[in-house]
Amino acid sequence: MKKRLSELKPGGSGIILGFSGGSSILRRRLAEMGMTKGQRVEVLRNAPLKDPVEFEVRGYNISLKRREAEIVIVEVEDNNSSGYGAGRVTGRDS
Repeated sequence: MKKRLSELKPGGSGIILGFSGGSSILRRRLAEMGMTKGQRVEVLRNAPLKDPVEFEVRGYNISLKRREAEIVIVEVEDNNSSGYGAGRVTGRDS
């Protein structure tokens, strides 16, 4: 499911699809920080007043204002997509 990066909650993650809107200067700045198409980004935490938001991308932590994160479009990763319940062993039988 496609969402804006600013809509993800802490612990949420997604794959960057691109940018929607924003100035060319802002898009370039985000790309220089590692926010490029195909990269995985995770929301780490919100500041007490929900701005700025801390993200992890390419192994680095970066903080963005919520309005900056609004232009980044991501494909949300489903953290429960494996289909295995808690405590279930996942491995091959030999």
